[in-house]
Amino acid sequence: MRSNAFRRFVLAFFAVVAISVPVAAQTEPVEAPWQDVISHQIQAFRDQDAPGAFSDAGQMFQAAFPSPEAFFVAIITGGYSAIMESTSHSFGEFRRTEDAGVVQVVRLVGKSQELYEAWYQLREEEGVWRVQGVMLQKAAGIGV
Repeated sequence: MRSNAFRRFVLAFFAVVAISVPVAAQTEPVEAPWQDVISHQIQAFRDQDAPGAFSDAGQMFQAAFPSPEAFFVAIITGGYSAIMESTSHSFGEFRRTEDAGVVQVVRLVGKSQELYEAWYQLREEEGVWRVQGVMLQKAAGIGV
């Protein structure tokens, strides 16, 4: 039941994010500061480190879940297990949003070489980048 509530929460969040029109897509030759946060959270999921993954989540997630373990379970059972099971990831383009956030494309390679694309929404909270939401889908028609 918790995963259905989580899915509604994520969908509602991205409906709101879609209203804030992104600025032109950009890529940077050097690592952007929010990419460290994404990499840290992905690695925390791979390591099954609930407190580590939770520490990179935005305040709304931290307020919505009673513990890092509850957050971790909701993410994994909510259809995001491909992140935990991924063997590598790389960064694609990103878009800065008008609310001073960013949407970053992340490509993930699964344990059986299946490909996924994730759109990470991040925003600075008190000077630190935090994950506000993630949309994940299996990449169609792309082979390794």
